[in-house]
Amino acid sequence: MVALVNHNIEKAIRFRDEFQLDCLIVQDYTELLDNEQVDLVSICTPPQLHARMASDFLRSGKHVIVEKPMAMSLEECDQMLEAAAESRTLLSVVGQNRFLDPHWKLKHTLDSGLLGKIVHAQVDSYWWRGENYYDLWWRGTWESEGGGCTLNHGVHHLDMLQWMMGMPQSVQAVISNTSHRNSEVEDISIAILSYPNGSLAQIASSVIHHGQERQMVFQGERARISAPWKVCASSQLENGFPKPNTELEKEIEQYYESIETLQYSGFAGQIDDILTAIENQSLQVLIDGQEGRRVLELITAIYEASITKRAVSLPLTKDSPFYTREGILANAPRFHTKPRPTMGQMNDQNSGGGNGHSL
Repeated sequence: MVALVNHNIEKAIRFRDEFQLDCLIVQDYTELLDNEQVDLVSICTPPQLHARMASDFLRSGKHVIVEKPMAMSLEECDQMLEAAAESRTLLSVVGQNRFLDPHWKLKHTLDSGLLGKIVHAQVDSYWWRGENYYDLWWRGTWESEGGGCTLNHGVHHLDMLQWMMGMPQSVQAVISNTSHRNSEVEDISIAILSYPNGSLAQIASSVIHHGQERQMVFQGERARISAPWKVCASSQLENGFPKPNTELEKEIEQYYESIETLQYSGFAGQIDDILTAIENQSLQVLIDGQEGRRVLELITAIYEASITKRAVSLPLTKDSPFYTREGILANAPRFHTKPRPTMGQMNDQNSGGGNGHSL
């Protein structure tokens, strides 16, 4: 660890002391742009700062891992990708849930072909947050947070869905704010994704669900599997009604169990993937900048479809009114009035990126 950057020096000192680090502490990240000791930068700031910081570090020759969401608009994602390409540096976006064994094994079981074509996916990204969650000055605003639960909570499952099924050809969606009067943004969204082969997927993102159950269920032509893990296979009777296909269920179970468990899990797994790429002088990581952009494209399509009340075709182009941050801010609905922060609140650095990560 070479340096910690935080506008709140006291917080950085507490962090350094807690983990017994021997490192610099600076308030302004630009002080590190020319520091040759810095190889990799982890950006854990509120989302509106991601694009500028990441681009500056990439162009200075530093590798970057940036918290999700990658940025606040597709235009900003493209700026970051351009900076990485120009400097031939590595850009990765946090998606630690891909590096959890249940999801890793689910992905590889889907790829095995044992289920046949995937015809339907059901993804529930259910969280619960009280109104106090949005008391933090930058949360609950389109300008500072970039969106609500779709962008900052559903992003995990949207990332895994597009990793497992690919990108859809069209999106339909609705969003609403049902329970958070101190937030401009949505606290629930429901989207339907249509794929070129006729398959459908539905994803619900929420911060209003008690119990916070989360699941991914994939229905194939021959069987269904899910995380949390469950397998069920059917074959047809003479009249078309189902009967259990226990032989196929056993085959799928055996395949799932045969997949080697990951050496490192979650964040550690992704960091290991990045460090290995750097050590091997490779830019190949599981979640690169293009993967991060695909997730934001899906999220942007959900917002565009829900706000315009029409189906949105993918890929989105630069002509989309939601391609830029300015376009998003001009079109986004304000469900409630967010109280303007005081200067003291804005100087409070208890403000991590995403839904809780901070430095």
